[in-house]
Amino acid sequence: MTFTIAVSGKGGTGKTTVAALLVRILWEKTGRPVLAVDADPNANLNELLGVPVRAAVGDIRERLLEEKDSLSPSQTREDYLNAMIQSSLTECEGFDLLVMGRPEGPGCYCYVNNLLRKILDSITSSYALVVMDAEAGLEHFSRRTTRDIDILLIMTDPTTRGITTAKRISELIKEIGTNIGRLYIVANRIPNVIRDKVARDIAGVGLECIGLIPEDPLVQEFDITGRPIVKLPETSHVYKATLEIVQKLPIPELVPPRTVG
Repeated sequence: MTFTIAVSGKGGTGKTTVAALLVRILWEKTGRPVLAVDADPNANLNELLGVPVRAAVGDIRERLLEEKDSLSPSQTREDYLNAMIQSSLTECEGFDLLVMGRPEGPGCYCYVNNLLRKILDSITSSYALVVMDAEAGLEHFSRRTTRDIDILLIMTDPTTRGITTAKRISELIKEIGTNIGRLYIVANRIPNVIRDKVARDIAGVGLECIGLIPEDPLVQEFDITGRPIVKLPETSHVYKATLEIVQKLPIPELVPPRTVG
């Protein structure tokens, strides 16, 4: 059974940083290969994971639409699309990366999106753990797959406006009908002196906060120098806070702990 964790939130809240660290920590603690899905049209999860992008699903979709009438009679459109998406997976030690890419342009995409749902559901079902870096509303992913999301983490900054935005995102996600098992808020870049206030503010809008991630100058240093965030040392404040979040998440016990030597 596949267990899916999605990370959402407005830009600048650190959602891609947390998604990348979730991929690393889940691999380290379970020994199970993780499927990392970059479902944000502004895709950059690969940079934080330190791997290249082979191809994006959005580009493959457009290519199929352009070539659908010139395919070999011996190859169905589904077979063609499946082969192209399988070849787009970036395979690494501990995880594979699938990049969704750009949204649709003008025209009808119903047929190809139906094929995509079937193929992407098949791909994700072969992994015990999926981590998705998603845009704020999850529409881009929900149009592509019928797969439920077991845990949704919504990122926020410590401001009142940021927390209000997180509340609106949670309401929007409910409106689009994506099946969510559990929804939590993660507050990022929190100065120690306002930790309690931020926790109270989140509870005050009716949301459950599962983690307060402190400010960490190492993250800025890695961003400036272009080093992959997954290479943060275990002493990093962000790494330790993300690990604490993972330890609180209700991930099924069927994924056993593993000691990485």
